[in-house]
Parts: sequence; C-alpha cells; structure tokens
Amino acid sequence: MYSYGGRTRAPADQPLPTRIGGFGGVSGLADYIRREGITHVIDATHPFAAEMSRNAVAACAEAGTPLIALERMAWERTQGDNWIEVADVNAAVAALPATSARVFLAIGRQHIAPFAGKPQHTYTLRFVDPPEAPLPFSADVIVSRGPFTLEGELEMMRTRGINWIVARNSGGDGARAKIDAARILDVPVIMISRPELPERPRIESVTGVMQWLGHSTRLGA
Repeated sequence: MYSYGGRTRAPADQPLPTRIGGFGGVSGLADYIRREGITHVIDATHPFAAEMSRNAVAACAEAGTPLIALERMAWERTQGDNWIEVADVNAAVAALPATSARVFLAIGRQHIAPFAGKPQHTYTLRFVDPPEAPLPFSADVIVSRGPFTLEGELEMMRTRGINWIVARNSGGDGARAKIDAARILDVPVIMISRPELPERPRIESVTGVMQWLGHSTRLGA
C-alpha cells in the first residue's frame, strides 16, 4: 500500500494500491497498521516530513511492526559552493541580506510565510500545483514538476536574475540541479539543515529496502 500525504492535487501514479491523506497521528497510524495486517513499514517520506517520520517510528513501536527509512543521502558542500548553512526557515529569513535581492525560494509552499518579513526582495517560487490561496507577499510563481535539468535551472536563474537561493537539504538527484547551477553562477545558497529524527534503521537505496524485505531484486523474480 502506497500512502500519499495529500499535499499535491495530482500526485504521480504508482503501480501499487494507493491511499491519500493522514492517519490521525500516532494512534491512528498504529490502528491502521494493525487493522490492515501490515507486516513491514517503509518510511519513504521527504527528508523534511519530520512529523510523519516521528509518527511512523512511534506507531511501529506501538504496533510491534518493523520499520526502515528510505532516506536520500544529504548534499555535501563541494569546492565552489557558497553555502550559508542554517537550522530552520526562520534562520534562513534572517540570513537574507537587508538590501533588495532576487531570491529563488526552493522550499515548498508550506514554509514561505516567514519570508513576508523581508518584503524588499523579489521572490521566485516553484510549486507542483498553482497556489490556492493568496501568497503572503508578491512573487513570481512557476508551476512545474521535477526532476529539473541543469540546463533548465541555469536558464531559469539567468532569465530571472536570481542572486540568492534558499533551499532545504533534501538530497538526492531529482532536485540537485539548482545547487549545481548556483555553483556555476556563483550564487549563494542558504541551505536549511535536515530536522533531527528518532533513531531508526535507514538505507539509501531501493535495492537495500528490497533486501530488507527479503525479496530478490532480479527482474521478474
């Protein structure tokens, strides 16, 4: 069973039975696991979906069900990167310059409100779905679904004159192009660190998850 949180209006299709929506906290998820006879749980959520990950750890402990996290490797600073690493969104707002800048907020729509505190900047946002409610500040909104290419990110940043990026350290390859583009263009990146999560078994590949489940990864097996 593949579970979506319900934040995206048109989530990508999956070749599995799919449900959409929350579970009702730890107790609701534990009840679901027991009711549906779930024997293994894979936490494949976004690295910043901290509440869901914490709930999964607690619910699996309550239900006595094994859990593993499929977790992308975090990005690491390389030569030429100009990163300002911060702990959270509020710290990212504080790290932006006082003078006007053109800022690409690559952080998702749930986390943009604090940036209204620095209205002197020209913001570019990119969402999977068009915003349903008015934004807390004036912004150029791009509606597009990744993964994004390096060439596309370079063009987007040059066309809009982006000279700051705010990003979360999501890791993986699908969203990395903007980080590589920032290095090429010498654009500073305010990089928000991942939230702390409870200890749990973690692995970085689908192959590893399949081995944890006890399945063969050979085609057709």
